[in-house]
Amino acid sequence: MKRAGWMIVAMLLVLLLAQPVSAAGKTTKIKVTFVGASLDENNHVGNEWWSGAYVNGKPIDEGGSVTLNVKSTDTIKLKAEAQEQDKYPDDGEASTTVKAASVTKTITKALHVTVVENRGRYSGNTAQWTFAFQIQKV
Repeated sequence: MKRAGWMIVAMLLVLLLAQPVSAAGKTTKIKVTFVGASLDENNHVGNEWWSGAYVNGKPIDEGGSVTLNVKSTDTIKLKAEAQEQDKYPDDGEASTTVKAASVTKTITKALHVTVVENRGRYSGNTAQWTFAFQIQKV
């Protein structure tokens, strides 16, 4: 009887070891689109602007997309920055991460960037930007 019990345990171990460990090793394609940036409010911060958006540290153009091969355990990093360009530039940035496993349908992420005037009579005034990203499985 003991011998039969060990045989069953051995067979179960063989079956368990033959199974894939998890689906975490599989990759899926996720498309990230930088929909656009808008200057929502400008309280005397400036008139000449530069803005940039990034997906996983790489720049992406407005209206452009990037397709990523990610594991379900990966995260996607979104970053947005705006700069008022004058002799003493004023900067603002925001970032967030999205878990790849949470992308089950098309989602929109908005990053809100605040730029603060750093000099002059309008020092302390702010400009507010919104950057929109669309994320979906492909």
